[in-house]
Amino acid sequence: MNSKERVKVSLAFEEPDRVPISATYVPEIAQRLREVVGEQELDLGVAMGNDMILTGHGFSMSYYYKDTDVYYCEWGVKWQRFNNNYGSYWEIVEHPLAGDDSKLNSYKIPDPYDDQRYNPSRKIIETYGHDYWIVGSIPCTIFEVAWALRGLDTLMMDMVLNKDYAHALMDKVMEFPLVAGKKLIELGVDMLWTGDDVGMQTGMMISPELWREFLKPRYAKLYSEFKQLNPNIKIAYHSDGNCEAILDEMYEIGLDVINPIQPKAMNPSYIKRRYGKKLAMWGTLDIQEILPFGSTADVRTEVKRLIDECAPGGGFILAPAHNIQADTPVENILAFYQAAREFGEYKKS
Repeated sequence: MNSKERVKVSLAFEEPDRVPISATYVPEIAQRLREVVGEQELDLGVAMGNDMILTGHGFSMSYYYKDTDVYYCEWGVKWQRFNNNYGSYWEIVEHPLAGDDSKLNSYKIPDPYDDQRYNPSRKIIETYGHDYWIVGSIPCTIFEVAWALRGLDTLMMDMVLNKDYAHALMDKVMEFPLVAGKKLIELGVDMLWTGDDVGMQTGMMISPELWREFLKPRYAKLYSEFKQLNPNIKIAYHSDGNCEAILDEMYEIGLDVINPIQPKAMNPSYIKRRYGKKLAMWGTLDIQEILPFGSTADVRTEVKRLIDECAPGGGFILAPAHNIQADTPVENILAFYQAAREFGEYKKS
């Protein structure tokens, strides 16, 4: 069973030969892992043992857009580098639509119809599409783009006090993922990965009522049009934090896979019991404590526990609950992959 088959079987809520594995990495970790596995693969995750390959488009590509202290991404957002003891990260420091509401009229999103921007995806699909599950990655789909352009505090007020503006802004930004998602489907991806962080560790960042007004109908439109184009396409949704309040309604509008089930905010075992064969799970491994600060034995123990509790019956892709961060020891990453393979085999009767 190759990786594509393995993921396909699992997402059909059947048990493949073993639990599929996935992980992504910040640049510092990617560099360290390349020193371990070499340059023989175009995709680092393939060399490490991933079953899925991500090919990204849209606002999420603005992170690490340039290796300079300050840059503007193609959305016109200004980013600045900050350093810590482990590496560098970039934060938004200027929002192009802040202040003057009239700026929205002349603002133009990056061109999703530019065929050249999809060439890296074509190469990934051509190289790996036969053997690996290819994910067209378009997270930071609506809400996160809107607040990056406007400012989070301002957008949150807009959603209550300036509703027409907030609706117009979200309509404008959602054109990119709609067009890009359709293009990726035409190119042959197996799954589309959408998402907006709407959860904090203690609950929703915005009320379910506001989510229903602003985000649910737009996601419903995206998912409907994607599945009209390819009824077999799988759709994943990412939100950090606790987003349990919207999961039933996300399933209602066509969601197949929830990511990342951040274990400090949501209980993976409960989500497995609660949704069974309705929503597949992708994630669950803690990156806040276990992976960066635990021992290799801690990592192995946690991987085994997650597999024991979440893998039966399929519908489970084991992955860290976000990009593996720069404070994570390489030996813990290797322990994750080793334990996932060792404990992830399904026992056939």
